[in-house]
Amino acid sequence: MINKRLLIKNLLAHNDENSFYDKKRYVDIGEKEGKAKFLKHVCALANSNPKNNSFIVIGVEDEDNEVIGVDFFDDSKIQNLVNAYLHNPPLISYENIPFPHLPQDKVVGLVTIRSTGKVCSLRKNIWKYYGGSVFFREGSISLPKAFDVELKDLNSKLVATIEKHAQNNIELTLDGVMDFVTKRHRDLESHYKVFKEQFVVCWAGLRKEVDHKVYYSRVDIELINEQVKLFYSNLDEVTIGFDKDSFTTVEYVQLGLGDQQQYYPLEEVTISFNNNGTYGMESDLVFSPPQYNKKTLHHIFNANEHLLTKLEKGTRLSKREKEDLALLPDTFLICFLNGFAEAKSRMELGSRLLKPLYPEVHSSMKEALRIIRKVKYN
Repeated sequence: MINKRLLIKNLLAHNDENSFYDKKRYVDIGEKEGKAKFLKHVCALANSNPKNNSFIVIGVEDEDNEVIGVDFFDDSKIQNLVNAYLHNPPLISYENIPFPHLPQDKVVGLVTIRSTGKVCSLRKNIWKYYGGSVFFREGSISLPKAFDVELKDLNSKLVATIEKHAQNNIELTLDGVMDFVTKRHRDLESHYKVFKEQFVVCWAGLRKEVDHKVYYSRVDIELINEQVKLFYSNLDEVTIGFDKDSFTTVEYVQLGLGDQQQYYPLEEVTISFNNNGTYGMESDLVFSPPQYNKKTLHHIFNANEHLLTKLEKGTRLSKREKEDLALLPDTFLICFLNGFAEAKSRMELGSRLLKPLYPEVHSSMKEALRIIRKVKYN
């Protein structure tokens, strides 16, 4: 079983960017250019390593390998993105790896790419890349190549050695559990559960009971053996359940206009643990958003636009406008879920404007955009 934090450290310590490893300060697959560049690198790494894993480490400075971290990213449908744009798509996973020195809401992203052994190419045009394009790695650069190029296995032994050096052990596991429970979450209710005598899942959150049902907020869930953060949210409510073979979470989102607030189930994720030392994750979007009168939503959308305009101009907000600003992420989200497609671009603008001025509202906006990404992936 590989400790993913050790794997990242080994990649950073012993290798410059090469034909099986790339590093990025951040990626933005929400924008067409960022999505195209990400797909290009995935394609190139898959073609350059037909018989072993390739990796992209996200949240690292290019010059000196300083680990700066990125926001937690929910990857549950990222395979769908790769399947939609790549021919012979590789198997891909995006994992969120916590590092002790990073803030609680920051992680290092680890993308693991496993080729099918066949030439991977773009299925259709995206940004400035044409459908049918094939990419390979030359050193640290992903370059287009002729389609009939031969796939060569050059890195299997080296990658196997790096992964071997990142193997987990009992000491690392116990240290991880103690750090999670006694240091990082000493102010929260914390639990752990061992599955199949191998896997240790830790979770922490603020507990509350509503109608005999237990919910958690400020939730953090980690698979300690692999140092993978499975879930993190400062805002949403989560229910947690488990049996001897699996661990299940259901994420809820609070939505509504004015005082008419309700919790709506968003996504159910089940982690199933196997006797052979492997595990799998399945996610199911169970979201059915509330629907509202379009005339009412037009009024709300225009009011939100007015607030954004004042933020852009640096105009001082009144007390009432600051109260409305706190509701901006939720009301824009409701507009988007009711057919106002332009609400997403306004939310992205709002996120940039809010970050230096209203960090709490900015955090709520990031959560709202995360929900939109989940819905769009499905």
